[in-house]
Amino acid sequence: MLNSDAVHIWRDSDGDYHVEWQASHPDTEVTVEPVSTGAGVEQHRGEHSNRLRLSGLAPASRHFFVVRDQHGTEVLAAERKLGMQGTPNFRDFGGYPTVDGRQVKWGFLFRSGQLSHLSDQDVALLASLKLDLVCDFRRLDEQESDPSRLPAHRPPRIASLPIIPGSNSRFFEEAGNQLGGRKAMFDFMLEINRDFVEAQSSTYARMFREILDQEDARFLVHCAAGKDRTGFAVAIILLALGVSRDLVMHDYMLTERFFLPHQEIERLRQKYSMEGMDTDSILPMLEVHPDYLVCALDAIARSFPSVEVYLEEALGVGPAEVAKLRARYLT
Repeated sequence: MLNSDAVHIWRDSDGDYHVEWQASHPDTEVTVEPVSTGAGVEQHRGEHSNRLRLSGLAPASRHFFVVRDQHGTEVLAAERKLGMQGTPNFRDFGGYPTVDGRQVKWGFLFRSGQLSHLSDQDVALLASLKLDLVCDFRRLDEQESDPSRLPAHRPPRIASLPIIPGSNSRFFEEAGNQLGGRKAMFDFMLEINRDFVEAQSSTYARMFREILDQEDARFLVHCAAGKDRTGFAVAIILLALGVSRDLVMHDYMLTERFFLPHQEIERLRQKYSMEGMDTDSILPMLEVHPDYLVCALDAIARSFPSVEVYLEEALGVGPAEVAKLRARYLT
């Protein structure tokens, strides 16, 4: 039987869709149908029995799919990773079930890396999402030097929410002197994630205010790579909506599939003047590890009796705000 919680859909930058599923038995027959199709849509089955590729769907639109098995189990799902050409880690973080049996809405909550290199096709796709709000966690100098490309018609409002972990300057001075290597960088990433909880509460609190202040906002949260500052933001939003910690971690780790560290090494070297550092020492800064998010969640647990208390006392998201978020973003 088809596992309704394990259907995963993503789009390549060339427009091809991939649908992947899990079933209780290898002989389960699974069919995939786009909800809206046009002429020329083709399905391709490769060597994987639990995966299908579709080509020929309109590139400037968002597509939903019905995935069903021969027993009547049926799942309606959208692409989780959108096929942007200019940013590799653009994802919808809706669609997840909550612990009380509801589901986060598709098409309202998005996450990504920088938006400054979007192609014209990307901007058209972005326009189709009808975003109301973009929360930008990049440093002010990043926002100014690499401004986001947004639709000219009805552009979303941008909330500038720069997050600068307090130890950055100290660490990069040391990194420039080749101190520590890979372990030092890994430990630094743990420190950054701890810092999200211990020093960045006011910024994440403002993120929630920006979201709540705009009625029924379709919103995007993003930073440069869409994995650390954004990853923690998405985690606390999903936790506030009642998604389990296991699924929050699952969404966090999807970055590993779509953001490829070796393709970003030279950009990072230039950005932080790391020309003298070896690749292995830099990689932890570009990788995603469960330990990073666990470190942030452990910092919450050390200071607060529960995530709910953290949301209320540190971020101003109490029972009334949680109820409003759930009424808006859950089905």
